[in-house]
Formats: sequence, structure tokens, C-alpha cells
Amino acid sequence: MNPTHNLDLNLLRVFDVLLEERSVTRAGARLGLTQSAVSHALNRLRYMLSDELFVRGPGGMQPTPRAVEMGPQVHAALNQLQAALAPSDFDPATSERRFTLVAGTYASAILAPPIASRLSQVAPQSELMIAELALDVLERLDAQRADFLVGNVLAAPERFARETILTEELVWVVRNDHPTFQGRHVDLETLVCVPHIVMARSLPGLIEEGGERRPFVSRASWEDAGAFEAALAACGLTRRIGVSVPDTYTALAVAIRTDMATLLPRRLALLSAQSGRVKLIEPPYDSPAVDVTLLYLKDRLAEPAVAWMHDVIRDVADGL
Repeated sequence: MNPTHNLDLNLLRVFDVLLEERSVTRAGARLGLTQSAVSHALNRLRYMLSDELFVRGPGGMQPTPRAVEMGPQVHAALNQLQAALAPSDFDPATSERRFTLVAGTYASAILAPPIASRLSQVAPQSELMIAELALDVLERLDAQRADFLVGNVLAAPERFARETILTEELVWVVRNDHPTFQGRHVDLETLVCVPHIVMARSLPGLIEEGGERRPFVSRASWEDAGAFEAALAACGLTRRIGVSVPDTYTALAVAIRTDMATLLPRRLALLSAQSGRVKLIEPPYDSPAVDVTLLYLKDRLAEPAVAWMHDVIRDVADGL
């Protein structure tokens, strides 16, 4: 007899969580199981499927090709089963649901705190997970390993809904006691007389300007669509890049400790300006606003929990 005929669904739940956590300890903590129980469940599943499924590596439990292949289907099947058995409505006061929001540094700093505060008040048993933007973001949304993506998404496949939830302005940021920007008008010539801090513009293979080869197009929240470079070119000016960094928090940290300037979203820059560490400089050129968008699978709004969380995110964003 095929051993999978008597497959325990709890084993698939262990597999699903382990695939996401890549750690027996963290998987056990989420499932309320001991490490021994997780290992025992994994061994049973290995026997039934005749595959190791996970092997230990320097980064934790690494899935085998078979595990990677079956992972999205198992996750989707478990979600469908859970949705079928769940009540037709959603009670945030008693729900223990985990909501996963994919977000970069900007959204993590600006939106995550008020969303977490709201959940602690009205859905105290729920969990909010902020996941890093990565190459597999669409796959994670499709497999329902993530509920929403917050960013500056310009285009996405038809199955996704894309809503603008915030409009952000960009400002230049320097340390508060910067000698070049004390009591003087800041024009383009002044702005380019100091080195600049720039951030990585995209994830290779994921974010593209043209969108001709890939239906998903996103831009970082600090990009001004080339407005600054165009203004420099019109005046025959060039700038010098002093350092390239991976995210906005690193850019802020470098700006605070050097004589360099960086371009950041205003709301994020204000977090440091209010503490007196940095000075905000209005762009001396026409700088377009940046749309912050919410991306999610259209059909998931039929799920009461997802629809509720969608409204929470929209309401928090409106409050900003």
C-alpha cells in the first residue's frame, strides 16, 4: 500500500512551517511543538515520500528539490482547507491569525508601527510578520505565504490588485551641523558640492524600469524618476557618489556621521529630524511625488480575514 494513503495532515503542516522558517526550533515555536516532535514528524514524512525533504546547512534547514517543488502546492492546499473549515465571518478580537506583509525599509518604518499598534488593540491574539522584499515576492503572494506587498509598484500581473495608499515627497538630508548647509540658500551647485549617498535601485531580475520582459515593475521609494539627474544635466553639473548602501536606514546612518547628502522619503527623514540629528533640504528642482502602493491577489479579498486586514492597512495609511 502507498504510505501516503494514510498521510496525517499535521505532518504537512509541520512541513509547511518548516519550509518557511528553515529552523526546527522556530517551526516548533510556531506550532507549539517541541523540537523532538518536529523532528519526529519530519522523519515520518521523509519515510512516506522517500525523500530527505530538508538537509542541514550553514543557513539552517535547506529544502531539497522535491520539497521546493511540492511546497507551494502543499501551502495552497492547506490554506484552501483552512478557508473551507473556517467560520464565514472574522472576529479580530479572538483570531490568532498570522498576517504577513512584505515591505522594504520605508514601509517597515512608517507603516509597520501603527499597524502593529492597531492590531494590539483590536486583534491582540493575532501576529504581524514583516517580510523582506525578495526575488520570490510574487511566488510568495501566489502561494499565500504573504498577504500583501507595500512598495512603489508601477505594474503587476492582472491577477493582482494595485492600490495607492500613500503619496510621499522626497527631501535631501544632511547632518544637522553640516558646515555647507548652515544659513544659506541651497541650490543645485551647493547640493552637488558634497558627495552623495545612493541606494541600490533594485533587486536584480525583479525590478525593471521598462517592464518589457517582466509584468512586475517596482521602484524604490526614494527614487525620483530621474528628476535630479535631469536637472543636473540641464545645468551642466555632475555629482560625486561617495557611498552606495542597501537601504534607507543605512543612508541615514551614513549621513548623520559624514558630510554626505542623501535623498529620502520625507516621512522617514522626519523621524530623524525630530530628534535633531539631521536637517531636511527641499529639492531645488521639480521633484515628483512617489506613490506608495498596496499589492495583493484580487481574489483574496473574498477571505474575511484578508479583507479586514486590507481595511486596517488602508485606514492606517489614511491616518498618516
